[in-house]
Amino acid sequence: MAVSTSSSTARQFIPYFVVTGALSLGYGSVFTLLAEIEDEYGVSGVEIGLIAGAGLYAGVIAQVGLARFADKGHIRLLVHAGIIVAMVSMLGMATANNAWQFIVARFFLGAGIGMVAPAVRRILITRDPSNMGKNLGAMSAFDISGFVLGPLVAALFAHFFNLHAPFWFLAALYALVYGWVLRLDMSAGATSHTKVPVFRLLGIRPMLAGILAGIAFFTTIGVFEASWALLIDDLGGSTIIIGLSISLFAVPMIPLAPFGGKLAQRVGPMRVMPYSIMGAVACMFVYGYVEFMWVLIAISAFHAMFDAFTLPAGQLAVAISAPTDQAAAAQGLYGAMGLTVAGSAALATGPVYEAWGAEVLFTGSSIIMVVALAGAIALGGELMGPASRPASEPAPASS
Repeated sequence: MAVSTSSSTARQFIPYFVVTGALSLGYGSVFTLLAEIEDEYGVSGVEIGLIAGAGLYAGVIAQVGLARFADKGHIRLLVHAGIIVAMVSMLGMATANNAWQFIVARFFLGAGIGMVAPAVRRILITRDPSNMGKNLGAMSAFDISGFVLGPLVAALFAHFFNLHAPFWFLAALYALVYGWVLRLDMSAGATSHTKVPVFRLLGIRPMLAGILAGIAFFTTIGVFEASWALLIDDLGGSTIIIGLSISLFAVPMIPLAPFGGKLAQRVGPMRVMPYSIMGAVACMFVYGYVEFMWVLIAISAFHAMFDAFTLPAGQLAVAISAPTDQAAAAQGLYGAMGLTVAGSAALATGPVYEAWGAEVLFTGSSIIMVVALAGAIALGGELMGPASRPASEPAPASS
């Protein structure tokens, strides 16, 4: 009976997973087009980094500044407004004809996603606390699937139509998603009346450990996003191959992310993340030294398997460490801290790649990941056991 109830609850969350996955589809769409944007509009490596990073920085602002309002009962407002902002950003990209227009449009897309994601995670955490890990993992699977399928969709539309066609399609898709969201239940437990500043949550040691592990994960996102299209292009790959290679990244994520989250809840997040992050570190290091395109793509499939465990485990670590009435604020802070690193990595990737090449870029990224993981291990002793804290239980005391 318990299994049936769990499965039924999980099915109830699928519409929310689809919403966030659709938003991520747009987020990843520009990924595969960076090389074409560079060629068609003559943008520099720095501007490529800004296009890649603008959405990440906008996500930081939205998640730190707005996620806490989901805890105060404004989930519906945040989700509706976020989808509208994302739709406007797609229209901006569809009509852009220079680097700065792409940068501004990308910024609004990041802001829209940053408004929606923490609010939806609060719904998962408060409605079904006994299956937080599995549900967060399932949401991660949809999000990352959207993120990596977006480039393939963009590549196909760009190939058969033009560079702006993918964004017209996504603007129409977001309009449909908005119509669907109007019918979803946005309730998520008791609302918060706390006046505690969001950054005070960083004083909770296990939560900080989860954030540090997230920083290791998001380093790969920023570097990968800004460099992968250029790397494959330099190895002779077409836009279609770039999009296909990124989309293949999603295949292992779909079944493994829910399992990764469930495993992290059963044995403890810090019994999962050290292994998955070190696996990703090994892949990142090798990227810099492989000169055969299809070997590089094969390695990325193994990388995806490791990330399928890291992302939900990090989100779960934050979910069980923060007070329940600050669930969305905590998830927003996790995302914001990670996106700050990802945005910085994306901004630095273009110039580093141009000046020193793939070897320096990926070796340096691997070192940053190891340092972040070491900090997470040092602080994460309380995350070594099963993640079974009830949703109503206070977070562990600050240290």
